[in-house]
Amino acid sequence: MAYQKNSKIAKSCSSRYPTINLTATVLVALALALCGPLCLAQEMAQGHGPAPRLAEDPHTDSHIAEAIRQDSADHIRQTIEQLVGFNSRSTISAQDDESIKAGKGIGAAREWIKAEFERYSKDCGGCLEVKTDTFTEQPGDRIPKPTEITNVYAVLRGTDPQQANRIVLVTGHYDSRNSDPLNGTEPAPGANDDGSGTAVSLECARVLSKAVLNKVKFPATIVFLTVAGEEQGLNGSKHFAQMAKQQGWKLEAVLNNDIVGGDRSPQQDASVVRVFSEGLPAAATESEIRRIRMLGGESDSTSRELARYIADVGRSYDAGVKPLLVFRLDRFLRGGDHYSFNQQGFAAVRLTEFREDFNHQHQNVRKDDANGIEYGDLPKFVNFDYVAHVARLNAATLASLASAPAPPASVKILTKNLENDTTLTWEPSTGASAYEVVWRSTNAADWEYVQVVSSGTRATLKVSKDNVIFGVRALDQAGHRSLPAVPEPER
Repeated sequence: MAYQKNSKIAKSCSSRYPTINLTATVLVALALALCGPLCLAQEMAQGHGPAPRLAEDPHTDSHIAEAIRQDSADHIRQTIEQLVGFNSRSTISAQDDESIKAGKGIGAAREWIKAEFERYSKDCGGCLEVKTDTFTEQPGDRIPKPTEITNVYAVLRGTDPQQANRIVLVTGHYDSRNSDPLNGTEPAPGANDDGSGTAVSLECARVLSKAVLNKVKFPATIVFLTVAGEEQGLNGSKHFAQMAKQQGWKLEAVLNNDIVGGDRSPQQDASVVRVFSEGLPAAATESEIRRIRMLGGESDSTSRELARYIADVGRSYDAGVKPLLVFRLDRFLRGGDHYSFNQQGFAAVRLTEFREDFNHQHQNVRKDDANGIEYGDLPKFVNFDYVAHVARLNAATLASLASAPAPPASVKILTKNLENDTTLTWEPSTGASAYEVVWRSTNAADWEYVQVVSSGTRATLKVSKDNVIFGVRALDQAGHRSLPAVPEPER
């Protein structure tokens, strides 16, 4: 039966490529490759009504598109150059009053970032709540003595009282380092790592608060965060994520931007930005991991669904850079602040330039006359247009998430009976006017098909649950899409 089914697909596709004349087996393989999702959708729909449409159809909100156009490469350049001007933003650098007044050290950087958030808030009529999260980190491998660490953030409260407790967050770390993580006095410019990520968080706050001034409403809350202590061991993000967990934040998405400067090396690909996401959740229990493995859900963590959402936003809005999904937690032997949020059970991803130049990371500023290599993380190596593109992608993602309804809750796939049809149920989402069932082949990286459910919270599809991965997402009247929720089996 499987062969006959595939032969139908091959016959349908071969009519589109009539010059191909191969054996049936080879033809089937080529047909699947050439037709891709469209032919499989047609096959799924045979005898059962119209074919489901492709899941990658873009949705664009003109207000969001206008908001992200306000993003400025020149403004980002000024931000990064200002951060570099503090000489060193090492977590263990100076933060006494005298140093702050002199504009040197991490204390001065902290106060400047706070002042920038406050300036944006003033410009939008007080729409941002500017806050700090301060704690003392005890001595450790990279903390020689008790050290005060301060995270600085701004909160754009959601306009819908029923959804304002939903939170999406963007972050970058404002601390820097040179070759020695225990050297807090020598220059540590940190233009790319991570002045670029800090600039993205600040720029998102600037353009989205300006959108609010122009009467754009975001039902859910957006947090613009900058953390310290990353280079010493993710100290700042760990404390912040733990605080969010302890306070019961409904934190749906975390976008961590770290090294998004698009280093100007000849091998750089400035058309893409990598998006790293965990597979098996760091916070999963042993029983949860066993269930994930049994169901084949290793690529469907909430963080991975967030990564796919970013890819969808990238198709919908012309940010100038395309998301490249990398299905692993981070680069080899490396880490970032998104992991702190993963450990607390939150969906979090890392955005990073396509190709890093390690001569311009974690290096003392110097030039080797023997080989002509210039070391150090300096503004001259940063592509400010690229950072602006990444900021637009972040802003569009934050705005899309904050505009969308809450993701469906208690999504179930009914497994009581042995049948090839698939029935899904879920609870209503606040702000939803309709829902979409999405699915993909088990070996596909992204959602391939979508079926609209215009009313109710139940759907039955003529698609076998054993052959695909399903998800359900909520839509509002304007077409904003929530994150998809993957169903649990229910007997």
